[in-house]
Amino acid sequence: MNYQLAYSIGFHPWEDAETEPGFVEKITDLFSREEAERDPPYGAALDLGCGSGIWGVQLAKRGWQVTGIDNVDKAIVRAHERAANEGVDMRILKGDVTRLQESAIGTDFQLVLDSGTFHDFDEQERLAMGRGVDAIAADDATVFLLVWPKRIRPLIRGASSEEIEEAFPGWEITDIELSGFVLPKLLELLLRPNEHWYRLRRKRTGN
Repeated sequence: MNYQLAYSIGFHPWEDAETEPGFVEKITDLFSREEAERDPPYGAALDLGCGSGIWGVQLAKRGWQVTGIDNVDKAIVRAHERAANEGVDMRILKGDVTRLQESAIGTDFQLVLDSGTFHDFDEQERLAMGRGVDAIAADDATVFLLVWPKRIRPLIRGASSEEIEEAFPGWEITDIELSGFVLPKLLELLLRPNEHWYRLRRKRTGN
């Protein structure tokens, strides 16, 4: 998908997720489970392809030190506005999520969130994103990927569990859960999202 064009014409239906009770309930539950054994401030969180900052702002409000990265100027402006309106401190950078180490975002992120970029990439872009996340994530980090299944459809390629594992060879998928997002029936039939959250943790080494 051409996100520059999409934002320029005001087409960003993925932002509607914040008005979907099922989606909000699920992502809130995912965040709460990660925070269950921590005390705020929880640590550094990275919002990949942050768009207008919907979920990065929510993480910041919950006590995470959030960095958002996106390569769409209009989305970045909207993210700055959202963070200011919500009164939270969120660092927002322009950069390519397939070239994270060139973006000076830092390292040791405890939580990495991708609410819909990975599944639109080709093979080389997926592998590059995986290498970048592996390099900047803390040893005990959690990665959340929101992924549509791989199917022939307009707009989004989708990705399989095998492609996730290929891009993140040092990680294991610990949980796969429905996102709770519901499209209007016509779009549901056309796009068949059936999107899931994938939770990844680093593979344990040694005994």
